[in-house]
Amino acid sequence: MTSAQTLTLPLEGMTCAACAARIEKVLNRLPGITASVNFAAATATVQRGDGAPAADAIVGTIRKAGFDVPARHVALAIAGMSCAACATRIETVLNRLPGVTAQVSFAGERAEVGYLPGLADPPLLIRQVEKAGYTATLPRDGTDAAQDDAARRRAAWRRQVGLFALSLVLTLPLLAGMIAMEAGLPDLLPMWAQWGLATLVQLVCGRSFYRQAWNALRGGGANMDVLVVLGTGVAWLSSTATLLLGLDGPFYFESGATVITLVLLGRLLESRARLRTREGVERLMRLQPQVAHVVVDGTVVDRPVESLRVGDVFVVRPGESIPVDGTILDGESDIDESMLTGEPIPVGKGAGDPVSGATINRDGVLHVRARRVGADTTLSRIVRMVQQAQGSKDPVQHLVDRVSAVFVPAVLSVAVLTFVTGWLLTGHPGGALTGTIAVLVIACPCALGLATPTAIMVGTGLGARAGLLFRNAEALERVHRITTLVLDKTGTLTEGRPGVTDIVPAPGVPAASLLSAALALEENSEHPLARAIAAHAVAAGAVATPVRAVRALPGRGVEGQESDASGGTLRLGSARFLTESGCDADSATVERLEQQGKTVIGVARDARLLGHIALADRVRPDAADSLAALRGRGIHLVMLTGDNARTAAAVAGQLGLDEIIAGVLPDGKAHEIERRRGPGQLVGMVGDGINDAPALAAADIGIAMGSGSDVALETADVVLMRGELRGLVDAMDLSRATLAKVRQNLFFAFVYNVIGIPLAALGWLNPALAGAAMAASSVSVVSNALLLNRWKPSLRRGGAAHS
Repeated sequence: MTSAQTLTLPLEGMTCAACAARIEKVLNRLPGITASVNFAAATATVQRGDGAPAADAIVGTIRKAGFDVPARHVALAIAGMSCAACATRIETVLNRLPGVTAQVSFAGERAEVGYLPGLADPPLLIRQVEKAGYTATLPRDGTDAAQDDAARRRAAWRRQVGLFALSLVLTLPLLAGMIAMEAGLPDLLPMWAQWGLATLVQLVCGRSFYRQAWNALRGGGANMDVLVVLGTGVAWLSSTATLLLGLDGPFYFESGATVITLVLLGRLLESRARLRTREGVERLMRLQPQVAHVVVDGTVVDRPVESLRVGDVFVVRPGESIPVDGTILDGESDIDESMLTGEPIPVGKGAGDPVSGATINRDGVLHVRARRVGADTTLSRIVRMVQQAQGSKDPVQHLVDRVSAVFVPAVLSVAVLTFVTGWLLTGHPGGALTGTIAVLVIACPCALGLATPTAIMVGTGLGARAGLLFRNAEALERVHRITTLVLDKTGTLTEGRPGVTDIVPAPGVPAASLLSAALALEENSEHPLARAIAAHAVAAGAVATPVRAVRALPGRGVEGQESDASGGTLRLGSARFLTESGCDADSATVERLEQQGKTVIGVARDARLLGHIALADRVRPDAADSLAALRGRGIHLVMLTGDNARTAAAVAGQLGLDEIIAGVLPDGKAHEIERRRGPGQLVGMVGDGINDAPALAAADIGIAMGSGSDVALETADVVLMRGELRGLVDAMDLSRATLAKVRQNLFFAFVYNVIGIPLAALGWLNPALAGAAMAASSVSVVSNALLLNRWKPSLRRGGAAHS
């Protein structure tokens, strides 16, 4: 971080030295600014003198000039929060910094912060959080770090258990005395003993409330701890003064101690429930093995996974997890990718096939070259996306945050009004204290603050286990509201690779002879069509005809000489190629197949036609059922493709799409998406390729197939890791179920406060009962969110996509 007078800003969008000169010029027009732009380093050094504009204004000037100052992102682990008001407070102090945009999750104990380099950096963000009375650290990457964090949280939970147990032991005698008094029996404990027990509960067991309340007040805010300290502190102080001064008035020793015990119980149960909401991400991070068997100079050496580098070769034995993303060099095996895709059926893979870290090698021994390591692996990217989604906020949560921000001051006002009114009506301040303490204790913003994030955390964790990745909470909340779904054809509705669909032998020619001739010419070719023909022929049991002098004729076909005595010439290619070679193709068959959107290949021996082979990019097996389910939800289905109209119509005819738009260039796809957006419309786009990225970004909800390009995956709001459209049906079901839990939680939280605070103000709730109700409210909200775990994807509900 530079000094306050000098800013060093990274720049994007410069293409030449003239761009740098332009930025320099517009910046130096600003009062009090001296700027120098380095085109090679892509940075701007800005000296700020007297009267210089704010840093945000400087960034705005650069952007008006047509360039950008790219933001960076960091996640901070936050400790010390006790309620939603704490999260709101941290969010507020971070957002006061220039160039900083922060979202804080109370349930996730995490802050997702975007900042502009030169205006802020992680150490500054951490200092700002600490000034507000909390602690912030940069989360460490890796499985060991995840295990350390989990162990730390479990240790903290055990400390909470011990503190609650102590408070309970100290409070039970006070409760017994209160029950005896209500029954007309003499006091079981002398008043000084009651004072001693209550003081230990207040100052030892409740010390965390005082510490956190002080931090909140020092930071200029108020939270749930402030309410607890005020309520129980007033009860203890008034009772202590009555005892020491010998005044005539009620004692509240048991009330204050009981409230603290119940609040500790509520936070204990809440912490336990919140630990369960994190289990999804922690389970994912535990999947990566700790040791890799690395090949070094022909010898296999065990090394920590963290030491692997791109290009290293390692061995994976049967039953072991693959340590990092890589490419198989040697060996064949079935790979269990269920942790990645949610699909339980292992996938057969061999040399040249990619594999992902944390997937399981079922059978053979594999030699794999590392392709992605560390934070770049598929598993790390999944964990990062889930954590970001859990730390983000949906539109409903922003409303809740605004309510929570004014909640504590409003409760304090109600408490003061209750005390004044009670004193005026009873003529005695002691009688007015009961209702005042109850108001302070029962008013809990925790339930409001936990209502949305706990449901989001559970929902995103469930999605990750089912192969559904949501980039943020808004995507999870909105995906089931899609009204128009635009789908790319190749790789989305189809498998993205050609396959043989028809074998049409000429009259009198066995199909086996046709496939043998085709295999002879195509078995050594790397062309996608050739590989598809060869794979089909081998699967059909064909044996290649011996040939020699095979040669490819670019744009036409391939030919070769049979090696036997007959020495005929085999040819394979387009109808035009065969005609030019003196062999007439079956024009009727060719025309019929081409009208179905298929590529037709002819095979001939000398001038005799052996037959035709038709290929097409086959429709995904699950596409028809999935689209039928989506159509049943009233969604308008549109195919958007760069392919020709005939091929598009052939695919659409199999799937029953509502609309087809063919022959569209990549930028035209984004334009089509923009054209359809409008009031009352929520447009989703499903794609997989680099050319789909602009349309995915333009859509209200961008959805990428997990088998797609990295650019598409980074652009999309939702990623279907299974690479199947039925995953979209599951995503919508999960979205609907999660939003239902959010609404239920908000209803419980609002109703609790709407009913509880007036009852306490009217004196119909004593402080102990108010404390129990307050604890129950938070626990009920978190427990209700955990009921979302009963949701199961369609794969586990019976296979077919459900409507």
